[in-house]
Amino acid sequence: MNMVLFLILRRMRAPLLALSLVYSVATLGLTIIPGMDDQGNPWHMDFFHAFYFVSFMGTTIGFGEIPYPFTDAQRLWALVFIYITVATWIYAIGTVLSLLQNETLRRAGTEYQFRQSVRSLREPFFVICGYGDSGGRLVDSLERRNIHAVVVEIRQERIDALILGDYTMQIPRLCGDASDPQNLILAGIESPFCAGVVALTDQNQVNLHIAITSRVLNPDAKVICRAEAHYIEANMASFGTDCIIDPFDTFAQRLSLALDNPCLFLLDSMLRDNPGWSTLEAANVAEGRWVLCGYGRLGEAIHKIFAKKGVDVTVVEPYLDRVGGLANYVIGLGTEAHTLNEANIAGAVGVVAGTDNDSNNLSIIVTAKEINPDLFTVVRQSNHFNRRLFEKAEVNIVMASSTVVASKIKTLLVNPMVDDFLSLAHAQSEEWADALNHRLNDLTPDDRPPVIWELSIIEQDAHALVTALDRELSIKLQYLLADHTDRSNELSTIALLHDSNDGSFILPSGETTLEWGDRLLFVGTGQSRSMMAWTLQNETALEYVMNGTVAPQSTLGKLLFAN
Repeated sequence: MNMVLFLILRRMRAPLLALSLVYSVATLGLTIIPGMDDQGNPWHMDFFHAFYFVSFMGTTIGFGEIPYPFTDAQRLWALVFIYITVATWIYAIGTVLSLLQNETLRRAGTEYQFRQSVRSLREPFFVICGYGDSGGRLVDSLERRNIHAVVVEIRQERIDALILGDYTMQIPRLCGDASDPQNLILAGIESPFCAGVVALTDQNQVNLHIAITSRVLNPDAKVICRAEAHYIEANMASFGTDCIIDPFDTFAQRLSLALDNPCLFLLDSMLRDNPGWSTLEAANVAEGRWVLCGYGRLGEAIHKIFAKKGVDVTVVEPYLDRVGGLANYVIGLGTEAHTLNEANIAGAVGVVAGTDNDSNNLSIIVTAKEINPDLFTVVRQSNHFNRRLFEKAEVNIVMASSTVVASKIKTLLVNPMVDDFLSLAHAQSEEWADALNHRLNDLTPDDRPPVIWELSIIEQDAHALVTALDRELSIKLQYLLADHTDRSNELSTIALLHDSNDGSFILPSGETTLEWGDRLLFVGTGQSRSMMAWTLQNETALEYVMNGTVAPQSTLGKLLFAN
């Protein structure tokens, strides 16, 4: 704010001095020039009346000559200063308009408003550096869960998109370079309410610098970064970055899961993304050779996964220096039929279009399916605006970097227990995963995605439960899954994970005994979550689901009940 006032006063110094000088001379002249009262006697105007007249004269309001009609000398003096004051006001107003357009002042004002918005946050918030596709998806997810976000983005058009976004919460935003420590300080990284920093810019070095700066300025804040180069990942890991996400390696691992364990893949997709999961079907891919078009970062990651699995792969790549060390490759884009035929696409079971050009990837998929309609297709989507095109192409799996990164980070920030559950679930059989998928489908028959939430048995989240535990009552999981309006009915909820001092257990039974400090992961309908929250906080509701009785709460009721 001091900078804003300094800029205003510095730019307005000359106009204000000019106005002061003109008004002073005009007022002084009117007090010196003799006038005439209504009796014809000489009269001199005092300073108050003179200043009053000059004030409405200079602003062209024009109330008239006061308190007596002017003499010719007074009128001549007023006539001269009418034009002088108007010209001075035009100069001052022009300076003000120029000042309002001054980029430095607007920047200082924006920073001041941004700083005040961040300081007003009194709940945990995350600093999101970069509001591209991934950042936008992450902010949407946080906002839907009433988690505050502060955005720093270097491109003004993306800030404009954020301003136009349909958000119910205020989202402080700053157009600036997130690698500048001053901008991170403005974003509240040193605030005790800053829960973490997420670096999602499209520059690896910028994300690295943000990670280092965040770790220095606030060692307690969680730092999550996007990295698309292994040496950057190693550098980030060296100084304790909490989570490093490589979208290409992450997608390659998920592709491997989809091919080997399709039911587990659907379960993973539902719990992480919720993207129309109820309509997905597990696709069994025949064993055989694959054609991989594009040997960049994504192609290299997928090729490495296929090599570990012993899958035969033919790489199609236009640059010889990238594939010189491979045993089986074809030089070309893959958009032409003759290149795909050279790679023997007709004898392949699947094709991956993994270039960084969406048009080329769509062309590869369309051309490949014309030659071999039975191909399992995997495609990379670089621009989210092309989402509809890929949907129309009926691709089996679409790899969008923004979706991969946003879903992974959303899980880490909102429901970290999902990762714990999935790590245990991946050790289960396909039959187990298929049965659980059917149970999840039955939770929401209207095809709406279920709600996923976590519960910690602490005073803040479960007052009634903690009170019962303090009374040394035995609390079973089945009590939380019962309807507090009719205990014979169960809520549309599944307990996915129970984490206690004894370990972590997936799909715990209703007979599981709960203790103070335990953590639970649930999936179900939004209504079931609300009803469970009531049971957790209301002692009467908990008493009913446990024993089927409703104890009176009033003093009179307790006395009558006791008798």
